[in-house]
Amino acid sequence: MQILTFPVTPFVSNCFVVKHEGEAVVIDPGEATPEVLAALRGADVRAIVNTHCHCDHCGGNGALKAETGADLVCHEAELPLLRTIEQQGVMFGVPFPPSPEPDRFLVEGDTVAVGNAEFRVLHVPGHSPGHIALVCDGIVVAGDVLFAGSIGRTDLPGGNHAQLLESIRTKLLTLPDETTVYPGHGPTTSIGAERRGNPFLAGL
Repeated sequence: MQILTFPVTPFVSNCFVVKHEGEAVVIDPGEATPEVLAALRGADVRAIVNTHCHCDHCGGNGALKAETGADLVCHEAELPLLRTIEQQGVMFGVPFPPSPEPDRFLVEGDTVAVGNAEFRVLHVPGHSPGHIALVCDGIVVAGDVLFAGSIGRTDLPGGNHAQLLESIRTKLLTLPDETTVYPGHGPTTSIGAERRGNPFLAGL
């Protein structure tokens, strides 16, 4: 499996292209940059996944869907955010185009396939109500829940700090220490490194 990371938008959000056996999945396309589109050439794009629907993680939904025809998927609780990404952009002074409606919704326990690999969906609310993480073979794509040395902000609409910590405690810290974390911003880390050294997780 190949995981390519593309920092996109002025928020430097991580867009991930996961490729395996001729297929691809795009996770959190904040922007459909030429580099992201080039990485998908020749691949059968199975899905466009939003871990959550803040504008910097889904601003490229429309362009990627038009380019690939792939299904757009997210958690249903993210719909209010998805439908307001233009307004979110205005709040931060960054223009974002509207997103198409999702083709289907994901809930905890669902899987997202790429090649013969499957990502298992975890519901990890707190940064936003319908935030999901994707787990597969020693990796977790964590969106804006857990970062290297930090955690997601909870001061935006729908955020809940206690809920975020509970999601991390019950869903992410139960993963093996060697699990590689691909966060929504910044460098990769591991569950073990964050368990030992992340000051926001003290006491969890």
